[in-house]
Amino acid sequence: MVAEITWIHWTGFVLAVILFLAMDLGVFHRKARSVKFKEALLWTAIWFIMAMGFAWGLYTLRGREEALEFITGYIVELSLSMDNVFVIALIFRYFQVPLAYQHRVLFWGIMGALIMRGIMIGAGAALVRQFEWTLVIFGGFLVFSGIKLILSKEENVEPEKNFLLRLARKLLPISPLYEKHYFITIVNGHHMLTPLFLVLIMVETTDLIFALDSIPAIFGITTREFIVFTSNVFAILGLRSLYFALAGAIGYFCFLKFGLSLVLVFIGGKMLLMKFMHISTPVSLGIIGTIILSSIGVSIISRWIQFNKQIEGKKSIQNSGS
Repeated sequence: MVAEITWIHWTGFVLAVILFLAMDLGVFHRKARSVKFKEALLWTAIWFIMAMGFAWGLYTLRGREEALEFITGYIVELSLSMDNVFVIALIFRYFQVPLAYQHRVLFWGIMGALIMRGIMIGAGAALVRQFEWTLVIFGGFLVFSGIKLILSKEENVEPEKNFLLRLARKLLPISPLYEKHYFITIVNGHHMLTPLFLVLIMVETTDLIFALDSIPAIFGITTREFIVFTSNVFAILGLRSLYFALAGAIGYFCFLKFGLSLVLVFIGGKMLLMKFMHISTPVSLGIIGTIILSSIGVSIISRWIQFNKQIEGKKSIQNSGS
């Protein structure tokens, strides 16, 4: 017998997330410090295992179809988050944020992202329930976003164009220097915001922009609100560790953006054609997984070929010089 998802499941999930976040900030990262690659890789694996454990729980409670929907949605959201990771790395580099302070920014940035995405998912679900044709609009938007992503140039961080950042600088007192990992400091007896607060604004607005693609994308996988929300949350929770694991390897994923654009176009096309044809969740999972893994594989092979060419070029220069 299939168990019904009730407010108890929603409340239990939200409380569990709050508990994990409290342990993260209050126990594992109570003091500001840089997160090493091995630690980030370990936490990435832990969050992935927890997500798959949650999928198994869905399988036992709700059946195979919803478990596959969760896994597919989780993979889509996590993959789109990888592009977000690279932008966040550019933001930290632009503002010259010390490594020891980056985790704190990501923690509060993700807290804000959870709230924003929860609101957006609730609004999106209400629209879909009331007007099913909004799925077609979502699909068209995803196809447009995917094509735009393919044609777009290399991403740059331009804080001067961020409206909220310009507004904060104009209306709020901002100190010129970082004060450890704090967002607020005291200068000459007056409370002021530190530059780290400006970085937080940039991270939040960046996630909001990426959510405009990722939220419609998950509705292309399923319209079940509990699965939409939980798959988003697990992807966001893994974003911090994913950042520290991948931020230093941005150049190795040169074809990932192309793969993500194909995923957006595929999901958008699926939504546009849903009245004429049905693509099952297992098939969707297979196609999306193949696209993402292929783009990562081609990226690594491409970098390996470039690396070998550089070595051969240096050898030829040395041989000619001798």
